Amino acid sequence: MVEIISVRFKNGGKEYYFNPNGAQFQVGDGVIVETTRGTEYAQCIRGNTMIDEIELTAPLRPVVRAATPEDAKTVERNKEREKRAMSICQQKIAEHGLDMKLVSAEYSFDGSKILFFFTSEGRVDFRALVKDLAGALHARIELRQIGVRDEAKLLGGLGICGKPFCCSQFLDEFQPVSIKMAKTQNLSLNPTKISGTCGRLMCCLKFEQEAYEDLVKRAPKQESFVETPDGAGTVCGINLLRQTAQVRLESDPDSPRSYHNCELCVVRSGKGKRPEGYVEPPLEELAKLRRQDDSAAPVTEEASLAAAIEAAFPSRERREDSSGEEHRPNSRRNRGHRPRGGEQRPQELAEARGEESGEAAHRPGANRRRRRRPNRGGGKGQG
Repeated sequence: MVEIISVRFKNGGKEYYFNPNGAQFQVGDGVIVETTRGTEYAQCIRGNTMIDEIELTAPLRPVVRAATPEDAKTVERNKEREKRAMSICQQKIAEHGLDMKLVSAEYSFDGSKILFFFTSEGRVDFRALVKDLAGALHARIELRQIGVRDEAKLLGGLGICGKPFCCSQFLDEFQPVSIKMAKTQNLSLNPTKISGTCGRLMCCLKFEQEAYEDLVKRAPKQESFVETPDGAGTVCGINLLRQTAQVRLESDPDSPRSYHNCELCVVRSGKGKRPEGYVEPPLEELAKLRRQDDSAAPVTEEASLAAAIEAAFPSRERREDSSGEEHRPNSRRNRGHRPRGGEQRPQELAEARGEESGEAAHRPGANRRRRRRPNRGGGKGQG
């Protein structure tokens, strides 16, 4: 086992393991690490953790030290210098007439090197451009050509779903996406609807593919001949997410009906024709395919809301029932005097009604005779 910390150099970038050298780091701490590009500033996204050596693909580099407030200010100054470097580089590109689109610029932590990212449809000879940039910026210059997907990851933005790009938020690596995935997910094959801002197929098609493949295994194929609780028919539509299928019954082919996948029994998969010699079972036997939930009364929105309110704020009857007391709305006990300012004792309640706590309370008419005579006991606890 090896102790590591996981760091990230930019938002949405890859995670890299480093050796903490015995120091303790928390999530969000800034660290200074040694990389192939030199000393860099990174942010810790996972504290000290023990992992197996098999998970390491390269020797661990050590953490130089924990970042200080001055290091954070240096990073902010480098960002301001990147804006100036971008404008100078765009001006030099226009002067040389190069067919390239500048995407971003990155300063190294010590400011000795500048890395420019650009996109282009073909190869670009930028040797003269590098010389002019080195003389204007007085630093080592490196130009790197990237693809349109990397451009979208660096710049960020909002997708057609209204949320930030997946590549700039949590996708560490780009996965290959094919048009077959769009077919599996029953999406329109219109390129404008299944392509992202970068012009390539949307990345979400890849990480949702496994869920759709699992749903396809449990769903009948299109044009399959199936048995339903209402008779035999042919599948004419499938909804993978709802796990339902539209079936055109032989008894009523003009009005397709929707059934859950568990209510269907596939007789012939994907053929669409009635098998030769097939005899349809009686409706009593087919009715056993119906889900049990369908036989129950449908739960309306008002009923579900009332049940939620009752669960959160139980009524007085439920509270009394849960405490073991029997609730009788019309009984003499509930029609009796209510305590004011405090809880009355049972003997006081009996005296207020003109009753005694002896056997007289159980004799018919005893309560009526006692109410006619004045209460001479008066005191509490009087028998």
